[in-house]
Formats: sequence, structure tokens, C-alpha cells
Amino acid sequence: MKTSTLLIVLGSCTLAWAAEPAAPAPAAPAAAAPAPAAPIPGANGWKYVDLRSLAAPEARQGVAADREHLYIISNFAIGKYRKDTGQRVASWECPEGEPLTHLNAGIVHEGRLYCAHSNYPGVPNLSSVEIWDTATLQHVGSRSFGRADGSLTWVERRNGRWIACFVHYGKRGGEPGKGPEWTRIVEFDDEWRQTGGWAFPADLMARLGVRGYSCSGGAFGPGGYLFVTGHDHTELYVLQMPEAGPTLRWVATIPVTAQGQAFAWDPDEPEIFYSLSKKGRTVLVGRVTPPEQKP
Repeated sequence: MKTSTLLIVLGSCTLAWAAEPAAPAPAAPAAAAPAPAAPIPGANGWKYVDLRSLAAPEARQGVAADREHLYIISNFAIGKYRKDTGQRVASWECPEGEPLTHLNAGIVHEGRLYCAHSNYPGVPNLSSVEIWDTATLQHVGSRSFGRADGSLTWVERRNGRWIACFVHYGKRGGEPGKGPEWTRIVEFDDEWRQTGGWAFPADLMARLGVRGYSCSGGAFGPGGYLFVTGHDHTELYVLQMPEAGPTLRWVATIPVTAQGQAFAWDPDEPEIFYSLSKKGRTVLVGRVTPPEQKP
């Protein structure tokens, strides 16, 4: 009888041990929070003020300047205006695509107006530089790049060379597999043979490309910096050419009135800045001043 009782007790203990709950599994670690975006450079002492404006129906893509006139650029039309009175004194236009489709920025060099041109939003990207006589506003030449790596948006001069910007788009007009981050700057000699090139800072291209666009305007200005604009950002970006390596340095962001697009500096007053209000079809005349020099 005692033996039977012991077996029952041992059996009860065995059952009680088997029913004891297992220890809980350790909790999975919490997912790391995404790193905050790096802050963009501020104005850092650069300033912009509006001075006046000029109404012009061509104010869609860009503006170029010489000593007496402004050349206001639309997709396939150009208006020549007196700087002092705002009077239009000449114009040029062609039917869309016959032969030009999408003019962009322009620059006056040695009595010629050079304009970047592309087949935007056509794919594959085709580009050319189109040339007008500034005295007559007659089309006098063309330099075709044909099928290029990107779509040409602006040309500029530096140290006796041509500087050209070929952009890529993230949406409309974009080529498969390449977005705004593929935008590049190319240096050419006077025979349009490539002699160099640079890349934009990745964080700047992320900002310009947020809606699928890229760099619409570029020109060297006060202090020898390269100034660029996007498609519709009300900002002027100040870039420094690198001492070494392929990437430009983003040094400042200046709030401006213009809604992106191409712009020009005055050849006689280096701080005078011509830009566009695309919505208002006006050219904006303003002043950009650099940071004050510390004594």
C-alpha cells in the first residue's frame, strides 16, 4: 500500500513538471530610425533683392544679356529687348519642331547668341547648340551633338572653353535606367572636342530631382563661382569648382524670386541678375551680393 501511494505522488510530480510554461522568447530589437536628411547649405551671407521687372511673352525658358539688350527665350522663339526701355526691337520664331523643339538657356559671346537646344521631352535625348547673330537676330549656325548622354540645358564660357550641362530626367523626358543623378557638366574646346567634365553634388541633385527635373540654368558669376538653378525651385545655388576630383562643392543656397529656369548676369554690372517669372511671363531684374568681407 505504501508503494502504491509513492508511485502516485511521483507520477503527480512528473505531470506537474511537464505542465510548467516555457520561458518567453527575447523580444526582437526595434528597427533603427532612418537617418535625418543632411541640412542644405544656407545663404551664408549671400543676398538677393528684386529691382524691377519686364513683361515679355517669351519669358518661358531663359534670358541672355549683352551691354544694351536682353534676349528672352521661349521653346522655339526669341525676343530681343532694349534693357533701358523694355521695348522689343526684334524677334525670331519657328513652328514647333521645324526645325527647333525646345530652346533652353542662352549666352552672348562675340556678337553671337548661343542657345542650348534639345528634343525634350523626346526620347532618346537629342541636343544641339543653336546660334544667332545678335545684330539681326538671324539664325546663322548650329552645332549638333546628335544622340548625346543627356539633354543639353545650358552652355557657358570659362577660361577659353565651353562648359555645357547635359541633364537626365526622372519622369517625362527621362531615358530608362538614368535619373537626375546622371546629370553632368562637360568642358569642350572651341572645336567642341571634350576636354574635361564634372559631377554635381549628390545632395543637390536629390533636391533638384525631387519632381523628376534637373538643372535648368547655369552661369559663372560673382567671385568666380558657378551659379545654377533648377526647374521651378525659388533658389539660386552657389557651387565651387573642385581643386581636385570630379565633384563640385555646394557652398550656398540663395532665396530668389525666380521660379527656376535659366538666367544671366549683366556683362557690365556683375551683380545684376536677370531671371524669369515663368508664371507671370516677366523677366526679373535683381541684385545678388556676396558675403561681406571680414576685416
